[in-house]
Amino acid sequence: MRSFLSDHPTLRGFAIIAVIAAVVVALSLQPTLAALFVLARIAFFLAIAFFIFLVWRERRGEIATWPRRAYAAFYGAALLAVASLGVYFWRGAGGLDAAAFLVILALSVFSMWRVWRDQHTY
Repeated sequence: MRSFLSDHPTLRGFAIIAVIAAVVVALSLQPTLAALFVLARIAFFLAIAFFIFLVWRERRGEIATWPRRAYAAFYGAALLAVASLGVYFWRGAGGLDAAAFLVILALSVFSMWRVWRDQHTY
C-alpha cells in the first residue's frame, strides 16, 4: 500500500483531503473551519498589502521624481486597487459585484503599468 500511494501523488493528495473532510464532519468542526477560513482571508489580504508595500518602498525614490500628474495617477490607481481588494475580502463578491471588482482591478493595474511604461520610455 505504501509504494502504491508513493507512486500516485495525486491519489495520495485526494486521500489526505478525504481524511481531513471526514475528521471535520465526524467531529462537527464546521464553525472552527469557518473561523479559520476568515483568519486565512485576513492573512492573505495582509500578505498582499505587505508585498505591495515592499515593492513601493524599493521604488519610492524613483517614483518621487516623476511629474505630479504621473505620480498622482500611479498612486491613485494603487489606492483604488488596494481599496477594491479590501472590499472584496471584507464583503466578498458574486455576480455583478465580482465583475465590477475584476474590471476595477484590471483597469487599476493597466493604468499603473501605463504610467510606469510612459515614465521609462526615453
